[in-house]
Amino acid sequence: MRIIVYGSLRRKQGNSHWMTNGQWLGDHQIDGYELYSLGLYPGVVAGNGRVYCEVYRIDASTLGELDALRTKGGEYKRQLMQTPYGSAWLYVYQRSVAGKKQIVSGDWLLRDEVDPAGEKS
Repeated sequence: MRIIVYGSLRRKQGNSHWMTNGQWLGDHQIDGYELYSLGLYPGVVAGNGRVYCEVYRIDASTLGELDALRTKGGEYKRQLMQTPYGSAWLYVYQRSVAGKKQIVSGDWLLRDEVDPAGEKS
């Protein structure tokens, strides 16, 4: 099975150790979603933007561990998406993003950079 990661699970990020047993398949962009900072990690919600992410092949055990981490308390829900690497699961944020900072670039790795309008992403 495959999974799409867009934040702290990406390479060289704080929770990338969860993907150690996964096989990185490549980078991907998903349209129709927006990325928000939830503090130390992000969430995506349906919207008008584009989100930059990575796609991995993982085993059922890893998916179970990620489900326990992400879906506990209803914070995220898995949604099946199409990618160039085949169908992959995406964790979509289920709570309100009101008052949360949108990462305008759509790229968690660029969250601290300033966008062309002069605002911090």
